[in-house]
Amino acid sequence: MPDHATSSSPAVQHQLDRLWALSPGADILGLERITTLLARLGDPQDRLPPVFHVAGTNGKGSTCAFLRAAIEAAGHVVHVYTSPHLVRFNERIRVAGQLIDDDALASLLAAVLDVADGIGASFFEVTTAAAFLAFSRTPADACIIEVGLGGRLDATNVVHPVVTGIAQLGIDHQSFLGDTLLEIASEKAGIAKAGVPLVTMDYPRAIRERIATIARQAGAPVLARNIAWTSETARDAVKYSEIGFTLITNRPRLVGTHQSRNLALAIAMLRHQKAVDIPDVALRAAADWAHWPARLQHLGPGPLVARLPSGSEIWLDGAHNAAAARPLAQSLARIARDRPVTLVTGMLANKDAASVLRELAAQVDHVIAVPVPGHAHHEPAALADIARILGLSAETAPSFDAAIDTLRDAPRFVLIAGTLYLAGEVLAANDEPPT
Repeated sequence: MPDHATSSSPAVQHQLDRLWALSPGADILGLERITTLLARLGDPQDRLPPVFHVAGTNGKGSTCAFLRAAIEAAGHVVHVYTSPHLVRFNERIRVAGQLIDDDALASLLAAVLDVADGIGASFFEVTTAAAFLAFSRTPADACIIEVGLGGRLDATNVVHPVVTGIAQLGIDHQSFLGDTLLEIASEKAGIAKAGVPLVTMDYPRAIRERIATIARQAGAPVLARNIAWTSETARDAVKYSEIGFTLITNRPRLVGTHQSRNLALAIAMLRHQKAVDIPDVALRAAADWAHWPARLQHLGPGPLVARLPSGSEIWLDGAHNAAAARPLAQSLARIARDRPVTLVTGMLANKDAASVLRELAAQVDHVIAVPVPGHAHHEPAALADIARILGLSAETAPSFDAAIDTLRDAPRFVLIAGTLYLAGEVLAANDEPPT
């Protein structure tokens, strides 16, 4: 689905306008276009620092955040490429630890677009090429690359990693990846490379075997949770173990038991690569240092929060499929502490809204359904109808901003969730952009 990215920088916006005029304006998978584009740029993907490549339906961004925190805690400099952005396009490309600035971004996009004629490269492919070009020009000790969609045919799957990882799997993007978890797992496992460790979560046996088969065909050793390594979450700590090694960290600052598992996945990836030295103290620091916006984020003081009565809380999450909504609901049960929860939600048209609301229904008391500006989305009235079928009270509002205005009569516990695109609007409104 198109990103509809805009920028407050005239120079960046000019290049984004060029990109929209050039690209097909839709998600497309395949490596031919990105390979041709990168060849015209001198194959910058071949000149990257040691690459950590992460796939998964949910949790891959958080895993990248934990990887970055540990690598930086060890004193290393790291590049990071993630998607989508929330508030500013620049969030996708972090060069040597810093978000790319507008002048550099405009120059890089221009360099890519200047050689892109006739290729039909997508928005994501051009952005990926720009990121690789930036990373190839600036020294760093490591490079963290998040898969955009799937794995096997994703534009990032031209890198030469030192370790790969697969986070949580779930049903999403069926039109691209297949309708079953087996099909989706096959696509994710396509990032496996010969001789490169593939670190995974624990999955049902059939999925585990499918991933192992694909990895074996690629020549990649598989290190799966509960086989090669384990993790346990207690009230205040996470215990990571493998043969001959145990590490205990604090529970992550990121909220939710699922984040403890993402932390453990990152630790396993770092433990099973040899290119970048990461001492145990840095692995422990990842739990405390990692931050990943809009993943059960408690909004701080800001213009949006100030509009609600004293004692109110606003929490923000990008959960847009059942696999992400399930741990969100579990976390809500703990952090809401029996207070009524008002869910403000909007969802993209290609998401299974009913499955998301079904997972959240036991923890939610009232739903306010809103549109997602600039994107094809479920009509708010249809979302409200689904909520009512699930036994919830529901209403609609013309925007999340208008929804907040309906909640000013008493202190509220508010969860805004359903899509990262809506999350970006919320963070901008609260003057709390990612940094």
